[in-house]
Amino acid sequence: MKEVLDYLKACGTFYLATNEGDQPRVRPFGAVCEFEGKLYITTNNKKNVFAQMKKNPKVEISAMNKGTWIRLEAEAVHDDRREAREAMMEDNKAVLSKMYSVDDGIFEVLYLKNATATICSFTGEPKVIKF
Repeated sequence: MKEVLDYLKACGTFYLATNEGDQPRVRPFGAVCEFEGKLYITTNNKKNVFAQMKKNPKVEISAMNKGTWIRLEAEAVHDDRREAREAMMEDNKAVLSKMYSVDDGIFEVLYLKNATATICSFTGEPKVIKF
């Protein structure tokens, strides 16, 4: 999981895909952290993406970095604990503190479970990481 976390952080922006009915939805994300051995993402509970993940937790993440790319399949699990929000805020303070505060009522975190990441390049074999 650490390799996946480091990869996503190095990318800066990664793209998260959800499903709304029969239509895929993709949008940019930028904050990720490790908390209690799990990979976490964050969003605003007023956004459609949060409702989509609550209804169908299956997500995919994709990003590129230095001639490689990652595809990450997982289930997004909502974690409403303050400690999890604090960890996300602490690890991404420069970006998140401009939009959220830990107890603002809209800042939400989700961890990824049953995750499979595949890191690919044009020159090497894909590397598969399960966590």
